[in-house]
Amino acid sequence: MLPANRAPSRRDRVYSRDEIEALIADGGHVIILDGRVLKIDAWMQYHPGGDKAIKHMVGRDATDEVNALHSPIAKIRMRNFIIGRIEGRWTNFTPPIQGGKFRTQAELDALKQQQQQDSGCDTDVSEAPSPIFEPADPDAALRRRRTDTTYSRTSSATSISSGEELDTAAAAAAAAEKKKNDEPKMTLLDARTQEELKQDSQHYPPLDPATQDEIVRKYRALNERIEAEGLYQCHYSSYMIELARYSLFFTLFLVFLRWGWYATSGLFLGCFWHQLVFTAHDAGHMGITHNFAADTVIGIIVADFLGGLSLGWWKRNHNVHHIVTNHAEHDPDIQHLPFFAISHRFFSSLRSTYYDRVLHYDAPARFLIRYQNYLYYPILCFGRFNLYRLSWEYLLGGQAPRKGPAWWHRWLELAGQVTFWYWFGYRTVYLSIPTAWARVVFVLVSHVVTAPVHVQITLSHFAMSTADLGARESFPQKMLRTTMDVDCPQWLDFFHGGLQFQAIHHLYPRLPRHNLRKAQRLVMEFCDDVDIPYGLYGFADGNRRVIGRLGDVARQAAILAACQRSMAESADLGLH
Repeated sequence: MLPANRAPSRRDRVYSRDEIEALIADGGHVIILDGRVLKIDAWMQYHPGGDKAIKHMVGRDATDEVNALHSPIAKIRMRNFIIGRIEGRWTNFTPPIQGGKFRTQAELDALKQQQQQDSGCDTDVSEAPSPIFEPADPDAALRRRRTDTTYSRTSSATSISSGEELDTAAAAAAAAEKKKNDEPKMTLLDARTQEELKQDSQHYPPLDPATQDEIVRKYRALNERIEAEGLYQCHYSSYMIELARYSLFFTLFLVFLRWGWYATSGLFLGCFWHQLVFTAHDAGHMGITHNFAADTVIGIIVADFLGGLSLGWWKRNHNVHHIVTNHAEHDPDIQHLPFFAISHRFFSSLRSTYYDRVLHYDAPARFLIRYQNYLYYPILCFGRFNLYRLSWEYLLGGQAPRKGPAWWHRWLELAGQVTFWYWFGYRTVYLSIPTAWARVVFVLVSHVVTAPVHVQITLSHFAMSTADLGARESFPQKMLRTTMDVDCPQWLDFFHGGLQFQAIHHLYPRLPRHNLRKAQRLVMEFCDDVDIPYGLYGFADGNRRVIGRLGDVARQAAILAACQRSMAESADLGLH
């Protein structure tokens, strides 16, 4: 950790864009926070939420992401890493983990010298924004495009971006030339990407700085209003009701287990686990006490000791999800090959930056994806078994922090895992149930009953956009573009556990879930004000949209397979 008593003069140093680019090119992890330049290399291995989330913020203004996901105390500690400040508006780089390219100081100096020789004037080579993947009409993203309030969701797109800064005219000329050169040899998947990105750009505000800055300003003002109305205050009486419900389900599980009604006992144990997930989610976001240590202990007790799932794994995964929501290459929450693909991007065997491996679109994937809309619910019935695997992989595979403020989390979680498998695996399944068949029935029923939570998690994202509009898109717009809410009567809130308000939750993750319904009205007003569509669908309609998306991608997979077979048979591999 950098010393807390760094000289004020050093912290007040103004960094140019070139200097920050050079720091990143040398391997530095530099972010912008409230106009300050932070170099956080020393913190990477200690970050309780893992290093991946930080890497996606390198070279970017991380103010909104940090404010959304961190407590005030954490933000105070971040001051230790301030090395200077910037002047004026910051234009984001594309982080290295996302493919951004950065030049060293020597390369920047050489380029600047060459430009001076060519133009006869001093030029800052890093003033212009990083080029991003543009729609077929490069100017379309800079115009107001909405014609009505009815909008269709797009399924996917990708970005081709770089940290290298070109002047605006050169960037436009290069994009036009690339488009011209690419058109004759555009593949089926490329055409689909262009089409979906164009559709997405037609229903959301343009990416020009003035528009995006105004969205951010109003988003931050809304946060102040939410605070003023006391919606960040957790009402613990709500958790007394939750505790009563948990106790009822656990008691019924024990009673029917004693009576030998094993399937019924498993049903109530599954209900118990289903409800517990919501409190673990609250604790993971510091939405209960707003104290990092206290909420972590609550979360580990609920997730590990009672549920057998690692809270630390969930935090590492979930923090990345909140930053790069619905991005095919980066968001682990939509990376489910060979079972599911919600974007044609997965057909190219893309590399996951989260798992650090290629997600192969191999023979099993090609078969399963073609039927994924039919397999969606059956596969989710077994989702909990996969979470066990991921939890142990996290705890034993070196992903958990070993030092820093979270060093003890891993040990407490391991104790929780041992406790869970003792009371559930040994005392309940092995000792209390007499026959192998009854054990199988008990385990399957208890786990299948938890399937609704997996539906609820995927429901808010699978039907939404997977387009990457680049580094110029603001945090609030991206969250609202990739997330939807589920409309339900208030008496059903206990069943959804706050996950029905995912759009609101993604904007303000630390907001206590029992206050999300009250915040919904304010967020809807904000969306109307900034002209961003607010995704709100009923539970049944939301499920239809998800199944429709899966079916659409399945049909794309079938068409692609047919095209590949036809080209292979005719030996025409030009578009393969």
